[in-house]
Amino acid sequence: MSTKDYLEKDYYAVLGVPKTATAEEIKKAYRKLARQYHPDANQGSTETEAKFKEVSEAYDVLSDTKRRKEYDEARTLFGSGLGGYAGAGGASRGGGFPFDLGDLFGGANQQAGAGSGGIGDIFGGIFNRGGGAPRTGGATTRARRGQDVETEVTLSFGEAVEGTTVSLRLTSSSACAACTGTGAKAGTTPRVCPTCEGTGAASRNLGNFAFSEPCRDCKGRGLLVDDPCPVCEGSGRGKSTRTIQARIPAGVGDGQRIKIKAKGAPGENGGPAGDLYVQIHVKPHPVFGRTGENLTITVPVTFTEAALGAEIKVPILKGMPVTLRIPEGTPNGRTFRVRGRGVARKDGTKGDLLATVEVLVPQQLEDKARGALEEFRDATAGGDPRAELIQQARSE
Repeated sequence: MSTKDYLEKDYYAVLGVPKTATAEEIKKAYRKLARQYHPDANQGSTETEAKFKEVSEAYDVLSDTKRRKEYDEARTLFGSGLGGYAGAGGASRGGGFPFDLGDLFGGANQQAGAGSGGIGDIFGGIFNRGGGAPRTGGATTRARRGQDVETEVTLSFGEAVEGTTVSLRLTSSSACAACTGTGAKAGTTPRVCPTCEGTGAASRNLGNFAFSEPCRDCKGRGLLVDDPCPVCEGSGRGKSTRTIQARIPAGVGDGQRIKIKAKGAPGENGGPAGDLYVQIHVKPHPVFGRTGENLTITVPVTFTEAALGAEIKVPILKGMPVTLRIPEGTPNGRTFRVRGRGVARKDGTKGDLLATVEVLVPQQLEDKARGALEEFRDATAGGDPRAELIQQARSE
């Protein structure tokens, strides 16, 4: 009986007994169902014949103390409710794992040469009681995914906002050119690791449990090299340098780390390539800043423009300046929003441009300008604008 059967079939439910049922209760339930579904009592009924086999299978497991203990431990390890799980290739039928048990335990749809039977291999000997036969699959080593590669790129402010394509020169691990990845010296071949029998995995005994881990002798490769390649020293790996064109999406920020799938180091034995991670650095802009999806800019205005109101030109990151209307009486530091002139979003829309007004105070005045300001001062003379502030400070 396989671990897969243990997880898919609820033998207690088949016999109609609770998990705490005694051996006598199990035997009694079996005899009743066996009489009901026995082929002699149901001539020509394939349905009752299948039910009789199911009942017999359940009794074979639950009537044997050792097998019943293994069955209970296996189902407890994966949690309750396993009787509702789908069979291989099926969907969950309430309360089960949201994955395909056919994928979990490997099988006919497994790729040739993968060298791994899924969790079924790991749990074949999980109870360390000789429940599963060792794999003797031969010299085909399992496919291994390539390593992830990291690199950095520095973009201008505009490139980060608008997106760009950059050339990246990458150095990563690849199959050694001298030995074509075998790790063995030219003219020789590696041999199957006798410890793991070429699977690359070995079981480690932890009392009642035995867990699979990479083989220590071959370090998970499944092969041993007696005469190592002098170039890669038996590792089968070398360094390769290549240049790729990578698209940096619009709106990336300084310090952001983006992932480009399958652009890392190539895999071994038909395994998939790793991923490429690009660390983004963005140069500051002399005019624009950024807050999330919005661009920011500080716009100087004169005292008279702020006081009397005006229409001013404001630059945008790309394109001709836009016109911004400043109402009269605009205070220093007020921020205006220009819609759709910011950073691109994932949905194709853009953030805004936030323009903050900075009122300029003249450093030097001509006589005519000074006289005009003095007239303005006299014309607007009134109470002390700081009187209330001083009063509030004293009241505390």
